[in-house]
Amino acid sequence: MKNIKYIYLVLVLFFAASCEIEERVNPNGPNLGAFTENPSQQDLDLLIAGLEARSRDGLGAFITATGTIAREHYFFNSSDPTTLETLPGKEGATLTGSEPQLTGTLFARYQAIKSADFILNGLDNTSASFTAAEENGYRGVANTFKALMLLDPIGLLNDNGIRIDNSDPEDLGPYVSKAEAFAAIRSILDEGFNQLQSAEFLFQLSPGFANFDTPETFAEFNRAVAARAAVRSGDYAGALTLLSDSFLDLEGDLAAGPKRVYGNSGFEIQNPIFKAPQQSGDQYIVNDRMISDIEAGDTRISKFVERNDPVARDGLNGTHESAVYATATSPIDHIRNEELVIIFGEASIQAGSLDDAVTAFNVLRTAYGLPAYSGAVAADDLVDEMFYHRTYSLFSEGHLMFDLRRYDRLSADFLPIDREGDIIHFEFPIPPFENPAGGSTTGG
Repeated sequence: MKNIKYIYLVLVLFFAASCEIEERVNPNGPNLGAFTENPSQQDLDLLIAGLEARSRDGLGAFITATGTIAREHYFFNSSDPTTLETLPGKEGATLTGSEPQLTGTLFARYQAIKSADFILNGLDNTSASFTAAEENGYRGVANTFKALMLLDPIGLLNDNGIRIDNSDPEDLGPYVSKAEAFAAIRSILDEGFNQLQSAEFLFQLSPGFANFDTPETFAEFNRAVAARAAVRSGDYAGALTLLSDSFLDLEGDLAAGPKRVYGNSGFEIQNPIFKAPQQSGDQYIVNDRMISDIEAGDTRISKFVERNDPVARDGLNGTHESAVYATATSPIDHIRNEELVIIFGEASIQAGSLDDAVTAFNVLRTAYGLPAYSGAVAADDLVDEMFYHRTYSLFSEGHLMFDLRRYDRLSADFLPIDREGDIIHFEFPIPPFENPAGGSTTGG
């Protein structure tokens, strides 16, 4: 995307981010009403670009929270004691729902959802002449991103549920159960997928969606997200069906998939997970278990770089730092073929197709310099193998906390207690400023 487009988007998204929109017009920026009351094609194209840009926000907070709880890493950050105190459960500290990692994630995800709603509502109110296929293009993309954004809140809040209906900031919908939330997410994805079947794209997506920038290929992305949602909700048979319409390729490039892109220009943002190598503060320090548990010869060890000086703070320490991303502009995957291979393997175990699971995991073992799987071809053993690949293939990408929890492994029985008195958290509570029953809230 060109810088001039981002200059305009910054102004647009300033309004789109607000929970309550004031009626007066800002003389220094565009009137949001033009984008929602009677948007032109140019307006909708900008909103699509803004939605994609918004989907990158809050990722640092999300990765910090999930990675710390799953004992993938610790974020050594002297300016925020939450990272080494509350998140690791120091001296039994419990989560309150006010942690910036939770509130920051929720704020970012629901802003992106609001951006998707602007598109959907704008299409209902526009006087512009769109064909049914052109309108379906906007709706299919908006619904896909909307559902994708809802997966992180339900992952963090889990049995506490989430709010699905946020269309009216003065009358927010109630929190719904986890089961209802996953059903709603799947329904939104199905709606988007159906719209993409007879769609035309008038707009241009960012270079991060190269090879996924047509209705046909974007629909494969939609089905990949739906497969992720299916396994997280325990619908393994559904996941296998969804994968058949996704971009899963057991013989293809494991890195293939849509990505969040970053830049260095004044109107861009940088990769929030990348940290300058070997700096003493503001660093993701790899949990020792990641180093001790990796198989000899596994080239995924390149994600961990030994520090020149081991670090220690507040009773926690580490010898390695995260090196998942090489630069401040490295892209971050929305979802990639590598994850789909693991989903296929996991769903195959649950379906009783154990040989298929072995085939999937051998794809990863071969790719990362390991010999073929030689363990027992039994469900329990293959689940352990699946966790091995989820741990190292998807390290610090915000998955393992949810993976462990659905197999009852998010506990001290399976994870280390690195500091005496620490506890393993299971889920976040609803933020105290929220009103789970619905209606107005000060949370935005």
